[in-house]
This record gives sequence, structure tokens and C-alpha cells, in this order.
Amino acid sequence: MKHIVRNALLSLGLVAVAQGAMAAGDAAAGATKAAVCGACHGADGNSLLGTFPKLAGLGERYLLKQLTDIQAWDLEKDAAKKATTGREVPEMTGQLVNMSKQDLADIAAHFASQTTQLSGSKKIEVQVNSGIKVDGLELGERIYRAGNPTTGVPACTGCHAPDGKGNIPAGFPRLSGQHPEYIEKQLRAFRAGDRTNDGDQMIMRSVADKLSDAEIIALANFIAGLN
Repeated sequence: MKHIVRNALLSLGLVAVAQGAMAAGDAAAGATKAAVCGACHGADGNSLLGTFPKLAGLGERYLLKQLTDIQAWDLEKDAAKKATTGREVPEMTGQLVNMSKQDLADIAAHFASQTTQLSGSKKIEVQVNSGIKVDGLELGERIYRAGNPTTGVPACTGCHAPDGKGNIPAGFPRLSGQHPEYIEKQLRAFRAGDRTNDGDQMIMRSVADKLSDAEIIALANFIAGLN
């Protein structure tokens, strides 16, 4: 039973940790405040390049946590300290420093209200650790839906749902339709310990640590077309 509960709390996505009371976001006000974000993420949160994540439909709670973490990193760094909290995103440096908590909440509400456009999966082959090349779509779906019992990787569906649309109230983001390049980058960052804002339980880091390069590539590709 202990292992069942533990696995239910794990996921292979961009996890949000439970947080305290958050400001109520105003999506209409957020549309204006998010104008500057459109250059990279698209006016409706559907970025054109895999370098920048799609924000549309990710969930207000998750988005607010990420914005707050990114701002916290920048503020600590700007205070002439070595930043140890929050989330470092070089592309976002300085973008949120002068924003209030309400500004962040409004921007999160705006992008959460938008509709995600699917990136789409591709037919690919990946080379597993044995050197054998396998169907990447098949491997990605198997890991997403069933995990890898041999290495202790849980299924992604427990937190991100079978259709990849996440658990918005709980703060587990939508993965479906995200750029595969971005998903792959985040899984590698969690595995390397370069992204650490998954809470004291280190949920994503502990999961990504067990993923092989082939599994990461396959998962990212499958998720891009999941709906």
C-alpha cells in the first residue's frame, strides 16, 4: 500500500508543489500585462518555437508557482546573493522583477484560460541502452501509461491524467501538446539537478534520475501529440 500511494504522488512532468493561498487572478487584466510575454510565448500562450514553452492551458496554480519561483530567483540574485531558491530560467532574467504578486496572478490566469494547440508527435526510433533501436512512439506511450517497473519509474498518468491534461486543481500541469524539445529539456534538467523547484520531496528529480536518454526522448515525443 505504501508503494501504491508513493507512486500515485509521482509523475513524469513539470510538477507543481502544493502552496499556500494564492492571489485570485484576473484573466482580462492579465491579457494586457502579458503583452510582453507574447514575443516568446505567443499572445495566446502557444509559442512557435520549442525553445519557449507553451503556457496556454497549463493551469493557473502551476503557472503562478513557476512565475513566483522565477521571480524569487531573480530577486535574490539581484540582491547580490547567490540565488538558492526559486527557479533559474536565463531567458526570463529580469522580466518579472518589478511585477507584483497580483500581476503574476493575473498573467497566470490569462494564459491558463487559453486553449493549447498540439505540437504533434513524430514517428521516431530511439536507441535503448542495449544498443537496440526501438519504436520511439511505442516506448513513449508505454512509459507514460505504465512506467518502467524494472527501474522504478511510475506512470505519468497518476498526476497528469491519461489524456495528458493534468490535474489543474492540484497544480499538476497539462503536458499534452507541449513542445517535445521543452519537455526533453526539463526532464534532463530535473535529472541533472539543474532544476530543483519540485519541492522537498524532490518528486521530479527522483523520477527523472531513473530515466534513460532514450526514454526521455520517447516520452517527450509522445506527449507532444497526446490528447
